[in-house]
Amino acid sequence: MDVLWWMWLVLGVVLALMEIFTTTFFLLWFGIGAVLVGVVTALWPALPVPGQLALWALSSSLLAVLWFRVLKRRLPDKRWTSDEVIGEVGLLTVAVAPFQKGRVRFQKPILGNEEWVCTADSDIAAGERIRILSVEGNTVRVAKV
Repeated sequence: MDVLWWMWLVLGVVLALMEIFTTTFFLLWFGIGAVLVGVVTALWPALPVPGQLALWALSSSLLAVLWFRVLKRRLPDKRWTSDEVIGEVGLLTVAVAPFQKGRVRFQKPILGNEEWVCTADSDIAAGERIRILSVEGNTVRVAKV
């Protein structure tokens, strides 16, 4: 049985769609390699099946190595540290008092969470805007803006 060009395209699309469920950026490169082989096979139908498999293995491996060893390292690290979130402003969703914890919601996720448990040195009513003073474990210390 000959492997036709459209079979490579279908394989590439299936592998790329499988990447949606794994989110490892591993299957994507094999899918792109299969699409590349499909395009080459459509342009050059005389390419034998072992040549197609070799091209797929080579292109997929090169793309994966290029991503993991070169391109991924050049991307900036977008994670925040606790020092960088000091001063961020949020909205108090549950009132806070000196001996009662409250909850605060931020417009964008702070260290991976949009909503945090908070403490304060004074009474602050729900609905008030607050500012982060410090991060203490899984809790943020806040003050009224």
